[in-house]
Amino acid sequence: MILPDLSDPTTFDDQDLGDLWRELRQTTPVAWHEPVGGRPGFWVVSRYSDVVDVYRDSGTYSSQGGNVLTTLLAGGDSAAGVMLPVTDGPRHRQLRNIILRALSPRTLERISASLRDRTERLLEGAIERGTCDFAADIASRIPMGTIAELLGVPAEDGAFLLSQTRSALSSDERDSKPKEAVEARHEILLYFGELLELRRKSPVPGVISELAEAVIDGAKLSDDEIVLNCYSLIVGGDETSRLTMIDAVNALAGHPDQWHLLRTGAADLATAVEEVLRWASPTMHFGRTCEADSQISGVRIAKGDIVTLWHSSANRDEMIFPSPDELALDRTPNRHLAFGYGPHFCLGATLARMELTELLRALRAKVAELEVTGAPQRIHSNFLTGFSSLPVTFSRHRTDAMN
Repeated sequence: MILPDLSDPTTFDDQDLGDLWRELRQTTPVAWHEPVGGRPGFWVVSRYSDVVDVYRDSGTYSSQGGNVLTTLLAGGDSAAGVMLPVTDGPRHRQLRNIILRALSPRTLERISASLRDRTERLLEGAIERGTCDFAADIASRIPMGTIAELLGVPAEDGAFLLSQTRSALSSDERDSKPKEAVEARHEILLYFGELLELRRKSPVPGVISELAEAVIDGAKLSDDEIVLNCYSLIVGGDETSRLTMIDAVNALAGHPDQWHLLRTGAADLATAVEEVLRWASPTMHFGRTCEADSQISGVRIAKGDIVTLWHSSANRDEMIFPSPDELALDRTPNRHLAFGYGPHFCLGATLARMELTELLRALRAKVAELEVTGAPQRIHSNFLTGFSSLPVTFSRHRTDAMN
């Protein structure tokens, strides 16, 4: 099968790839993507069981050559061995444990009240106005506000960081240049370099201050380790949750039967959150580099080959999810891969679930009807999928109006 160019963001603008993924799962679940435009070829893994197997085997399939197509095809990631997502082995476990401690249940509990207040306040404002761009007015402000609070970022810097994270891995404009993403990433790194110096002089509660004091094997983390991992946390903590929230509202507006299940409580919030995550799958793929000759479902993978794992397909795998192209907020079990799998399972999964739970809770309590009133605008990326704009109208739930 001749594949479309999956390294080109416009491929995802121009066509719905659902039929492609379905055919690949059934006929060529481990497919070779030919080199294009001077970039190397790579393997495309589309079936759920194969994706999980590769995630499990982090010894054979390494993240240190990069974990997304952009860096893998460019020859590697300069943050390898320093930033958690592109670090393997003992250093990965040590860094992960430090960041997990910084994102402990006690810390997340500390910010839960402000998360709920922020979500309800933003939704209330939209209901009062009657209409809003859900992406810009609500979804853009919930995850960024939360992850900034966790990191110890001043509230007034949130808008700047949001503008940069929206360009670092995707773009709102189809004709954006690659250098704009590079510049955005540099701006975020420079920002955290300056904030680190400030927090060393004036510590405040937050992940940055905790990383600045962390020790591995008797030595403190380097400035690069702290700054790069703050970059990873702010981008990961904003982009995927924001895009999932936007997709959730778009999906609920387009599936009135599911909106009814949520409104009436027939769909449990926790179950609904998992289905929203599966449905949105905002991270389309992750990548690995094969470290030794291997096989995936009988297909020979050579040492040095790039292997890409497509959540967009795996989370629609008929062998795992009955009627996978239907939104079912009461779906259970729901072993989706929105957060990845294995050693690199997303550190922010608990936080993302908290944010989505608060959004769905607020929608259920306050909104009677929701309607998408204009064409949603898609982001442009070969890594993330979702919307940058979603015009919506909300009507107030009558029981909420009486409170």
